[in-house]
Amino acid sequence: MGKNVTLVGAGLVGSLLSIYLSKKGYKVTVFERRPDMRKTNIAAGRSINLALSDRGWRGLDGVGISDEIRKIGIPMYGRFIHHKDGSSAYQPYGRDDQAIYSVSRADINMKLMDLAEQKAGVKIHFDKRCSQIDRNNLECSFEDNHTKEITKIKSDLVFGADGAFAASRLNMQLQSDRFEYNQHYIECGYKELIIPPGENGSFKMEKNALHIWPRGSFMMIALPNPDGNFTCTLFLPFEGEKSFEKIKTTEQIEAFFKEEFPDAVPLMPTLVEDFKHNPVSSLVTVKCFPWTFDDKIALIGDAAHAIVPFYGQGMNCGFEDCVVLNDLIEKHKENWSEIMKEYQALRKPDADAIADLAVANFIEMRDKTADPKFLLQKKIEAKFSQKYPDKWIPLYSMVTYSPHIRYSTALKEGSKQQLIMDRIMARPNIEKEWESPEIEKEILEQLK
Repeated sequence: MGKNVTLVGAGLVGSLLSIYLSKKGYKVTVFERRPDMRKTNIAAGRSINLALSDRGWRGLDGVGISDEIRKIGIPMYGRFIHHKDGSSAYQPYGRDDQAIYSVSRADINMKLMDLAEQKAGVKIHFDKRCSQIDRNNLECSFEDNHTKEITKIKSDLVFGADGAFAASRLNMQLQSDRFEYNQHYIECGYKELIIPPGENGSFKMEKNALHIWPRGSFMMIALPNPDGNFTCTLFLPFEGEKSFEKIKTTEQIEAFFKEEFPDAVPLMPTLVEDFKHNPVSSLVTVKCFPWTFDDKIALIGDAAHAIVPFYGQGMNCGFEDCVVLNDLIEKHKENWSEIMKEYQALRKPDADAIADLAVANFIEMRDKTADPKFLLQKKIEAKFSQKYPDKWIPLYSMVTYSPHIRYSTALKEGSKQQLIMDRIMARPNIEKEWESPEIEKEILEQLK
């Protein structure tokens, strides 16, 4: 098979995949629907900061670029919970040295495009919308956003990495019999807000933490940026008593934030104008099948499996797709019919698992992180895991810090662990007895 690859989409996964394929000797051409974000500000008010964890680092390590990315990230070692009464509590994510890294979506995307062009010789064409993929001739058509001119390009392999609303996927859907497609929106939307830096670029809150204001049916989070500001994201229902529909005027915005997030208001001098100016965006889970076609076309990243952001795994999962694909190219000596078959078989169950985990984690973050019983459960699990690391890895650690454990395995193990913890937490006096040898013994019994 020849070595010409057409890649649809120069987002995070498309850019990283282009580097992997270039290093394998493929000639990669990327077509991106949006203008070049390095020259125009196209992401204002719409970018949730991303949390880069071990699966993502493994993807970057695989092409030797993690040091470059580390320069634009900030380690977060735990959650900082902000209660409505103004008090706060800190919950570490894992062991002392374990962190997830806050990175700006735009910054990491621009960096990956730079590295793809400069280090891997990838050619990226911007403002080119994918209008058609001809499966029979493996020919892709791209329409220029300005001139409306059509570019047609033939290649040996095509990858669709063009996000949750992928044109590449839609093309395959229209040309495939029995193509399964499911999209699910959660009832919350999100709006980006900002906590600017203090004097001389100082951080107004704990720098090395992910901040959460959990409020039951909604929440706000804040992630640090290198210049001292925090990107805040308000997740709020579209409709209902407390919702985007009900908060429109300056008075309503001020009253809502003073009531719900009193400690954040003094840190947000541009709150009202940011709230009025920044759009409300929706959050979708996409599941589809198949992901590969004719052994020559594949969907990857969000084009194959868009997930909601509450486990911080969207980018990490997409980067892991690249790692798995790269390993399979080596394993099958570039036999693409074998590569495509195994890529789909391995990744589909894992993508479905992390999609379900992400929705469940939304409920955990907004409802449970302020619940004393939930916090006690996490303490019991952490203590037991420290003593018996070979018998119990907490679900969060399996997903975030254990790239050798598949998402589908983590989901299965996590469900088993939850059944055990439900029994432990139902014991009378658990608040007093949680550190006793009896509790430890019972968990060991249950694990058998």
